[in-house]
Amino acid sequence: MIIQDSKTIREIQHEFHEMFPGLKIEFYRTRHKEHTGSSPDNQYEPEHKLGDIRKGHAEGDFTINPSMSITELEDQFEELFGLHVQVFRRSRTLWLQTIATDDWTLEKQNAKGMHSLTASTE
Repeated sequence: MIIQDSKTIREIQHEFHEMFPGLKIEFYRTRHKEHTGSSPDNQYEPEHKLGDIRKGHAEGDFTINPSMSITELEDQFEELFGLHVQVFRRSRTLWLQTIATDDWTLEKQNAKGMHSLTASTE
């Protein structure tokens, strides 16, 4: 995934969701504490450009490994690109913040979200 100021939040969300269809990522004005949720009032709209929502403007290729934990992913977005993110997992028809399972890998979270999706259609 290429992170650059000209990209919109929606573009990053789409790329992330393509990799992990049982998950989604949201962007926030401030960082959340580990195992703590982020307030919807603090969330950026998808049409914002990355360059407009961060102080540092480092750009680059961000390799997201399925074996990364949610905490590692969120920390990397913060440390490398100055972006505050929260991962959500599908739970049937809802999207839940992964606050209680931040230590799970992206792969495990995605599998749980995908299982929930197929379970809701049965």
